[in-house]
Amino acid sequence: MSVLLSAQQWLDQNGTNGTAPGLSELLWYQRYTKVLDLTPGMAIQSKLAGTYLAKSKGRGMEFDEVRHYQSGDDVRTIDWRVTARTGKVHTKLFREEKERPVFILTDLGNSMRFGSTLLFKSVQAAHLAALIAWHVKQRGDKLGGLVFSQQQHVELKPQSRSHGVLRYFHALTAVHENTDSSRGLNINEALSQLRRLVRPGSMVYILSDFTDFNQHGLRHIRAIRQHNEVTCCAITDPLDLMLPETSKGLAAVSDGANTGYLELGSQALKQRYANQQHAFQQQLQLHISQLGCKWLPVSAAEPVLSQLERKWYG
Repeated sequence: MSVLLSAQQWLDQNGTNGTAPGLSELLWYQRYTKVLDLTPGMAIQSKLAGTYLAKSKGRGMEFDEVRHYQSGDDVRTIDWRVTARTGKVHTKLFREEKERPVFILTDLGNSMRFGSTLLFKSVQAAHLAALIAWHVKQRGDKLGGLVFSQQQHVELKPQSRSHGVLRYFHALTAVHENTDSSRGLNINEALSQLRRLVRPGSMVYILSDFTDFNQHGLRHIRAIRQHNEVTCCAITDPLDLMLPETSKGLAAVSDGANTGYLELGSQALKQRYANQQHAFQQQLQLHISQLGCKWLPVSAAEPVLSQLERKWYG
């Protein structure tokens, strides 16, 4: 069975054409939240009550440990059983439960509207956003974020339950369909807006191919990371990384002002292209990792579930 036939079967099975995200395919991911692990890996700074266990200790619903009573401890937390057994006063400690809002920044810009094998990068980003959104809903947290392209952007303040998820899905489909207006953003402007939207103590997911990403965007991620846990999901297509071995002929290329032609049959050209793209990805990952952010590469050439299952369980 050819790769193309396998891809077409997957598209048919999941009710998607691969070029535009539909509501039904985003709803489909509700049953697959177990392939993600959104357990926070840093201390929560929000003072709101919620469902996650904070690393700070205090009065709460979840028992943590018993230790010797110290001056200033609440007498109501004394563990009388341990005190009677040891002959020394012991007190119970608890982990506070706190809320952790989740913000998803989804890039549906021009460079994301491309795919050579299975899905457009923009559609893969929407699928990954759907999977994250359903997991957030399952954990009982609030979901917010920003969906953007060069034509439109939609800012979403955190909301809980299915309403927050469905509102995000409608933003994904609406922004992807819009090709006319000029109220959009690039990745760096979107990160600036996200920086104003995110609350301290949140989890933040950035879904993009990071085309046109620059020092301004890096500065915004650095500021967001100071008080939040950030995961950057780099969406790529195989042609982003290397030219196909069988490619031949001339290809027109442009920098927006000038047009030239490349001989695709040149092995030297293919190697230079692969080296350049590999260096870009390595440098991007290095910058993001140095900020303390998580890095999650995702290919648009394979179902996102398969990739995440390998990462968490492979």
